[in-house]
Amino acid sequence: MAIDLRYGPDVVDVVEKTTRFVREYVLPIEDRFGGDITAAGGDELRREMNAKARAEGILAPHAPVEFGGLGLDMSDRVPVFEAAGYSTFGPVALHIGAPDEGNVHMLAHIADDRQRELYLGPLATAEVRSGFAMTEPAPGAGADPNALRTQATKVDGGWKINGIKHLITGAEGAGFFIIMARTAGAPGDRGGATMFLAPADTPGIEVGRHVPTIDRSMIGGHCEVLFTDVFVPDEDVLGEVDEGYRYAQVRLGPARMTHVMRWLGAATRCHDVALDYVSRREGFGGRLGDLGMIQQMVADNEIDLAATRSLLVKACFELDQGSHASIETSIAKTFAAEAFCRVADRSMQMCGGLGVSDDLPIARLQRELRPFRVYDGPSEVHRWSIARRSIGRARKAAAAAEAGQA
Repeated sequence: MAIDLRYGPDVVDVVEKTTRFVREYVLPIEDRFGGDITAAGGDELRREMNAKARAEGILAPHAPVEFGGLGLDMSDRVPVFEAAGYSTFGPVALHIGAPDEGNVHMLAHIADDRQRELYLGPLATAEVRSGFAMTEPAPGAGADPNALRTQATKVDGGWKINGIKHLITGAEGAGFFIIMARTAGAPGDRGGATMFLAPADTPGIEVGRHVPTIDRSMIGGHCEVLFTDVFVPDEDVLGEVDEGYRYAQVRLGPARMTHVMRWLGAATRCHDVALDYVSRREGFGGRLGDLGMIQQMVADNEIDLAATRSLLVKACFELDQGSHASIETSIAKTFAAEAFCRVADRSMQMCGGLGVSDDLPIARLQRELRPFRVYDGPSEVHRWSIARRSIGRARKAAAAAEAGQA
């Protein structure tokens, strides 16, 4: 049976509108401010871009239709998010950047009716931004979520949360936080976490310093956030108590893939810039693009980008079928994060001195792409997870074979 990989006319229309919007309107703003979203205006710029995207009918294409979104599934998001990611400001403009996009996805699947009205609605329409507060400074939760130390203690009518988080993307200016806190067990124990919803102006929530990082395109920075006796009423528990890690899987796999989609756009731009350069630059008796060594780098870029798209499509298909797709998303995320760095590096090399200058966007795009090998789980952790699951399957198969021979 043939597999149809074509997108429907509605999706193609959104892709075309997004491509035109990003390249004609958003990209010049990014270039003017060197890819620094804060220097470009931060939330004031975001609101302006969101309004224009809304007028074009492309704002929040992933959000539920009932809240004004287009309701695209994971597979149909792929070409739209890639088109938006061609500019590092594109995801902000379409309101599909991290962590808001992932939080919209999770709330749409988990939140009750009241929470959908109070939190999902304003977030989906870009009235507010949000934060996902899970990562903690050592020895707390990071790549190992079981190290969670932020504590939620049961009190009359709700919970009191105490702890410190860091590297919380978008925290400065967020309207509310989704907080992961321990409600059972001790740091190092599996399970025992719960997710809580809390408006940013809740007493006891303090957004601290911005942790300096090499990327500049994520609005609201990557901040330290302190929680001191933060009271959260029972009705703002997201999902069930002690089931936070299970619910987080609803967000984590899809969020990894939407990161791949967005940064695929940025990597493609690196390649396009290099292609344009080598097709015109003369040297060694001809155009650089006629040299075998340059052609090898061009071909390797094409292969990395095509392979990423294939892995992405497969993982999104599995997610749309209702699977957690843990292995598929880990494979796609790990390959993509490393492939994008290779594409940016080759593109920089092809452009010579201009490649490392600010006259072309490649150097700053490389700075945006490099953190993806850490964000959403370091490559090494994903490799460990892939290997552990694969070896586990092999052991089960061997045990079953031995049992059948007994």
